[in-house]
Amino acid sequence: MTEPLIIETHALAKRFGELVAVKDVSLGVRRGEIFGVLGPNGAGKSTTLRMLCGILTPSAGTGQVVGHDLATEAERIKQRIGTMTQRFSLYEDLSVAENLHFYAGIYGVPRAERRARVERVLERSGLGERRRQLAGTLSGGWKQRLALASATIHEPPLLFLDEPTAGVDPVSRRDFWDQIHRIAAEGTTVLLTTHYMDEAERCHRLAFIFRGELLDTGTPEQVVERRALRVAELQVERATEAAEALRGRPEVDEVAHYGHLLRLATRHGVDPLALAGEVLGALGLELERAQPARVTVEDAFVSMVREDARLRRGQAS
Repeated sequence: MTEPLIIETHALAKRFGELVAVKDVSLGVRRGEIFGVLGPNGAGKSTTLRMLCGILTPSAGTGQVVGHDLATEAERIKQRIGTMTQRFSLYEDLSVAENLHFYAGIYGVPRAERRARVERVLERSGLGERRRQLAGTLSGGWKQRLALASATIHEPPLLFLDEPTAGVDPVSRRDFWDQIHRIAAEGTTVLLTTHYMDEAERCHRLAFIFRGELLDTGTPEQVVERRALRVAELQVERATEAAEALRGRPEVDEVAHYGHLLRLATRHGVDPLALAGEVLGALGLELERAQPARVTVEDAFVSMVREDARLRRGQAS
């Protein structure tokens, strides 16, 4: 936390006519961090990222990215960042190496350095043996790897990734995250958007966005701890009946089916094992197996979203 801020925003907002896509988002991202902006589809993640990239002008609020003002120096921001979107945007009729040479030129890598830079990136990204392969013939995972290599060919201090692992198989996703951590360890800040909650566990810090508003920020551990949830896994006969009974208790945050198991999350530090024993015992249902489970970032996010919904219903009534 001693590194300087490379992104700093205050009450950032974006409106499209009557639609408020992003409202009062204040963020601070430090050099070398992997910072995840998480939320469901339509939450405002991509709009926030496009403002930070200098693509969209904020409707309100202030911010600085890589030392430049969002409102007045958008073009200078674009020159100093790398971007990668979920849509494969490279040239499919060019080879892997030709794409890298092209983007090295676009990003202003000096001509005298381009060949050596491309060779270095090919080897570090594992693309060396595919240098002559047309980009359009690559699998999803290799396309993703090429897109990341192209976005970082100019060695930017800040890298933006918008839903970078959408539609990619689990093995390629893990390989991709290994590359992201290597890039961050070398000093590049990475800000990414995703709706995959399991990926949140791989970030240094997180921001949760829902309905265009910031719900919470912090490390994965801090976000989970603040929700004060406890979780247990239960195996019980007549699981559907048991789940309905548990959902009727005010202490219960969520009951979800996972195969033959029920995953019970409780609020305010209530012991889920004791609660399950009490509720199911009253119904004459036998707990065949019960054990505590780790609270995840996904548990915390679902809890925040449901609390937000409860508050809105309360205000409406």
